[in-house]
Amino acid sequence: MRSPVLPLTWHLARSSGRRGLQSQLLAAGAAAVGALVLLILLAAYLGAGTRADRTAWRTPATDRHGTGVQALATTYVRDDPVTVVSLAQLPHHARTPAPPGLSAFPKPGETFVSPALAERLRALPTAQLAARFPKVTGTIGAAGLASPDELVAVVGRSPGDPAVAESAAGDGVWDEGLTERAVISGFSGSRQSVFTSSDRDAVLLGVGLLAVPVAVLSSAAGRLGAARREQRLAALRLAGATPRQILAMTGAESAAVGAAGAVTGAVAYCALLPVLAEVPYGIGSWYIGQLWVGLPLLLAVVLAVTGLIAVSAMSTLRQVAGAPLGVAQQANPRRSRLVRLLLFVAVLVFIKTSARGSELTPARIVGFIVLFYGAFWMFGPWVVDRLGRVASRFARRPATLLAGRRLSDDPRGAWRTVSGLVLAGFVAGFFTVGNLGIVGSGFRGDEVAVPTAHGTVAEARTLLKDAGVTAGVRAGDDDFLLGGQPGVVARVTGGPEHVDRALTALQPLGHGRLPYGKAYADAQNITVSDRLAQLATATLAVSFLVATASAGLTAAANVLDRRRVYGLLRLSGTPLRVLDRARLRETVLPLLVLAGGTTATGVYAAYQLNKAGDSTISASGAVQLAVCVTLGALAMFAAIGASRPLLRRVTADPTRTAD
Repeated sequence: MRSPVLPLTWHLARSSGRRGLQSQLLAAGAAAVGALVLLILLAAYLGAGTRADRTAWRTPATDRHGTGVQALATTYVRDDPVTVVSLAQLPHHARTPAPPGLSAFPKPGETFVSPALAERLRALPTAQLAARFPKVTGTIGAAGLASPDELVAVVGRSPGDPAVAESAAGDGVWDEGLTERAVISGFSGSRQSVFTSSDRDAVLLGVGLLAVPVAVLSSAAGRLGAARREQRLAALRLAGATPRQILAMTGAESAAVGAAGAVTGAVAYCALLPVLAEVPYGIGSWYIGQLWVGLPLLLAVVLAVTGLIAVSAMSTLRQVAGAPLGVAQQANPRRSRLVRLLLFVAVLVFIKTSARGSELTPARIVGFIVLFYGAFWMFGPWVVDRLGRVASRFARRPATLLAGRRLSDDPRGAWRTVSGLVLAGFVAGFFTVGNLGIVGSGFRGDEVAVPTAHGTVAEARTLLKDAGVTAGVRAGDDDFLLGGQPGVVARVTGGPEHVDRALTALQPLGHGRLPYGKAYADAQNITVSDRLAQLATATLAVSFLVATASAGLTAAANVLDRRRVYGLLRLSGTPLRVLDRARLRETVLPLLVLAGGTTATGVYAAYQLNKAGDSTISASGAVQLAVCVTLGALAMFAAIGASRPLLRRVTADPTRTAD
């Protein structure tokens, strides 16, 4: 006999009317947002790793049977790094293969530059940049670049050129990863560039902070319209439907809605790839292929979101299967148990003891964040339930009484409305108040150092004078800025353009070593700091967007689910403004307690992380935190207020609504 589950599910979905269609559209919208954000996070994580791998060929890998010499050097223009790869073919050796992005190994005197560097060479005066390189003969292809915005030059040298001599290896305190030299036989290096090696870890931290709120949004999508669904299925259960049939019908309907939304989110991701590729991160924008996750992962995300929504929807049917009469009469309020509090405390103790005295790697930090989010997701409904009971007991106004009763009657539903902003509060507290301190090199922004055993102060002054640069020059045999190496240090008068002129003018003095300034000496610290700053901005923005979307969708769905209750209240004489105020207080009460708690926890976590890294709290963090919390709360209330017209419509005819 053919199963009646699918035909009956289709019939009920079609006959649910405009209200049912609205709930389904809201659920599909939440699924679309969840799938889109998850795909973007996955693309950023995989793309950051791909970009970093593309830079590994520039750091030479030593081979005693090598056929050529490779030297890596780094110079700067306007504080932007320019990676210079010098290559020389050893005589009487086999031909060295071409580096990535070039069709052949460069000959002496040939210079190939990235398109971004070629544009910079045209834009700036020759004395500031172009004079540092031989005449440009071609461009580097995308295979040799990590980003379209990278500034890279590949220069062909003769074996006796100082740029590839042993003295070009670099052994100063600032040279690690920026100046290298080795005999090579190919370009199979595995050491990623200083400017990309930390990208993936930073993105992983962002994924840990955002993945759970996005999963929460997708899970909430399965519970949208739960009250309407429970009433309908409880009637079927009383009419003789088995628990298995009830679950199958709910799973089929939710999976269909979730799949439609997830596919929409996946299509939106594909359509937005060109736009996403223009978003700068780290060294610049992206190649589109770096952000493509691949068809298998795309389908996996769609299936994961669909399955999460279906499981979330079916998990609400325990009462329908066991006590359908109570559900039909709305006689069983959804209480939360004390075990939630005990489990939450146990998780916090576990995190604190596990983090103490251990190395806080990015993977461990992400694990702790996900565990904390999961514990707070379990703990939230218990707090909402208690808040509702307290508010109901001490209420002095009708709106507060209604809000308190709603909180205690359905704590899980109220928690879903505010959960996004509550979890975003942790992100805000973590990134705004906390500040990973950067240990500076001691360089001034107007100083240029030249490590050399051959140059003199007089030669440096002559070169600078010929270039039209005014500077004070001193010998730096034991100068900290030179890392204990011999050389000279010039303090340049003027702005960044004069510093660039000095870097260009003093290049011949180094005999293979390039002059450098503050940006070079602080390169590794600045890179980490910049990545964290970009991560903070992106994470905060996405967190509050997801929270706003979650609140708006859930608030609208709650209006549809409670239209019968609202209709009865209107029939009893309750003004519409009182109902609206009650909805607002349902949000304000949990936010004040829970969002405040997570924000304080985020501040504490940032403090502990800073303490481990000998960092200090940002002085402007309190102001930034206040701004973030204020904007987040305003966005939340705006999202909830957007469903006010829907409340007015569903209560326009209270007699019909309450029927």
